[in-house]
Amino acid sequence: MTKFHFFKYQGTGNDFVLIDNRDFFFDGNNVDLIASLCHRRFGVGADGLMLLEPSEKSSFTMRYYNSDGREATMCGNGGRCIAAFAVNRGVVKEQTYFSFDAADGLHEAFVDGEKVSLKMVDVSGLEEMEGGLYLDTGSPHFVKFVDDPAQVNVGKEGKYWRNHELFSPGGTNVNFVGKPLNGEVPMRTFERGVEEETWSCGTGAVASAIATYIRDGESTSVGMNVPGGKLTVSFDVKETGGFENIWLNGPAKYVFEGIMG
Repeated sequence: MTKFHFFKYQGTGNDFVLIDNRDFFFDGNNVDLIASLCHRRFGVGADGLMLLEPSEKSSFTMRYYNSDGREATMCGNGGRCIAAFAVNRGVVKEQTYFSFDAADGLHEAFVDGEKVSLKMVDVSGLEEMEGGLYLDTGSPHFVKFVDDPAQVNVGKEGKYWRNHELFSPGGTNVNFVGKPLNGEVPMRTFERGVEEETWSCGTGAVASAIATYIRDGESTSVGMNVPGGKLTVSFDVKETGGFENIWLNGPAKYVFEGIMG
């Protein structure tokens, strides 16, 4: 394997391997290599991997892979981390709005130090089921309302809902969401592709904030309390139904870098 430079970032405990692939030296189709890099015993260790690649219509392209090595849909915290990475690599400037391509379309971002805001895709087509809501926020999510997420066996319950026939064939991410506490909504996540609980989930935070608004009908700016820290989600409600101008806000931090190979 040819030696290459990698970087490690995390956003509220969602951690990622990032590679500057503007010259396409890294093979994004090598599932085994990507899975090995994400392995927490034999590799760098991460919930996912991202490649920063060129784009003809925006500042760059984000390619996202789950820790199983397979290319996946949008990752909100990953999007915030790659925005910070792009600033650090000199691809874009800090404290300016810029756009980048991702699997679910074009995203806008703003980086101010370790504070990163990411505009998400519009959301519509919500479906109520099984004591929760199913919706797509760039990735599919089943938001399950519970009394106390801290008491949920996320590994067991998350696996059950992730593979439920209601969401076949692709399955879904699962968010266990409680009632607001001290102005914040507690959330825990079982993430498909990682196949276990993650400390945070950006698209899940968006899904859970919208689901909380639908349940409670209160604020369109929601603080989310996840095991890895705190995120905020703000949005506008469309008069014709659905949600727009959705922003995911929170920290994205450089952890370390190194050479593999």
